[in-house]
Amino acid sequence: MNNRPAICRHFCNVLVIFVWSCCQLPVLAQAPAGKFQNPLNPGPDPYMEYYDGNYYLTTTQGRDIRMWKSPTLAGLKTAKGVEVWRDSNPTRSHGIWAPEFHFITNHWYMYYTAMAANNQDETHRMHVLESAGTDPLGPYTYKGRLVNPTNDNYAIDGSVFKNPGDGLWYFLWAAHPGHVLTLARMENPWTLRGNGVVIPASGFGCEEVREGPIVLQHAGKLFLIYSACDTGKPDYMLGMLMANTNADLMNPASWKQYPAPVFARNDEAGVFGPGHNGFFKAADGSDWIVYHAKTTSRYTYEGRTTRVQPFTWNADGTPNFGRPLPLSAWLEEPVKK
Repeated sequence: MNNRPAICRHFCNVLVIFVWSCCQLPVLAQAPAGKFQNPLNPGPDPYMEYYDGNYYLTTTQGRDIRMWKSPTLAGLKTAKGVEVWRDSNPTRSHGIWAPEFHFITNHWYMYYTAMAANNQDETHRMHVLESAGTDPLGPYTYKGRLVNPTNDNYAIDGSVFKNPGDGLWYFLWAAHPGHVLTLARMENPWTLRGNGVVIPASGFGCEEVREGPIVLQHAGKLFLIYSACDTGKPDYMLGMLMANTNADLMNPASWKQYPAPVFARNDEAGVFGPGHNGFFKAADGSDWIVYHAKTTSRYTYEGRTTRVQPFTWNADGTPNFGRPLPLSAWLEEPVKK
């Protein structure tokens, strides 16, 4: 999520992409065989999937939805972004943030935030697109707006997941009033089934901003990972709520708060504000986190870039993300076995 005015954000994105393009070749020339360095992309709010032999990545662009495709993680650094959606409807054509794409019933569904062309932040709502077939690049058609019946307010950072415990699909997002995490059941990939409920989550002493929710599943547990704090601050971080897959997920009491942040700034490594993440299985089947972070401790929305790193699991079944790695770190390219 990004709190800047849309015009400023768009200009900054263009400037960052230009600088990014100018700087990549010398870095790639020095890469050891089979290794790569972060960042993979100059945009924030990343989401990634590995599908049919390729990685697909989206980040916040502001005026459209772009996707990058590559058979390797390293290749995403130089892949050309493909515009998969641009909207002429003035009620939803600006402030396009945090697109996520999920494969449901033989189609990809793209969930994204958009606002009106008058750049009024309070017009941000959640929308969904449907792919024509099984290609993540589309083409896509507009399916509709996801509406919470009794609280049709500002809504951003939507994500979906299927709970194996009850076989139902759920939609997660951040909503007003209060910038809170909200959960609803889904009737189909573009319609909510009834009203959403607020899921309380700790900010660990930071202000009351909760956003970028996404669910990770493992060993009969659901881990709701969310971003806390203002994304422009160096303390932007990831928190975690936990629930059993057989629990009543619409009961806020089913979600238990993990007592500490699970991914936070690493001053020694020069990494600040790590958050708004996704998860993906790499080519070799290993677990990876994708997130944005920046290299300055200043309060700024600029300089947030997309990074990835592998993670593991603790003995108690909880995820262990470690600490965000410095940009100087070399990572092993996952190879399909």
